[in-house]
Amino acid sequence: MATDRSALSRRERQIMDAIYLLGEATAQDVLEQIADPPGYSAVRALLRILETKGHVRHRQDGPRYVYHPTVPRERARDSALRQLVRTFFDGSAGAAAAALLDLSRDDLTDDELARLEALVERAQGGTLT
Repeated sequence: MATDRSALSRRERQIMDAIYLLGEATAQDVLEQIADPPGYSAVRALLRILETKGHVRHRQDGPRYVYHPTVPRERARDSALRQLVRTFFDGSAGAAAAALLDLSRDDLTDDELARLEALVERAQGGTLT
């Protein structure tokens, strides 16, 4: 089975989260955003890997490299969610949605529940009110 060059490790996801949060970031900026961070050299190595995978690009600002994401956060989120559904829910969006609802049933607001109900109606071909 071929490996997915775009798949991210836990640390790579943490770094991408930091870069998305800041908009652009140096290795030091990333270190300051990550809980229990690896060493500076490890962050730099991971940033190079992310650049090789095509997730970030850099520009030079004096001696520092400043990294920015190459993919909008929404597109990256959608890709990660598709991978999660394939990996943990055998490709079933319904099973994934049910698991999410079960995990957060006490935290959903009336507005969120109404939005979910409307999405279900749309998926069934019904009309939205």
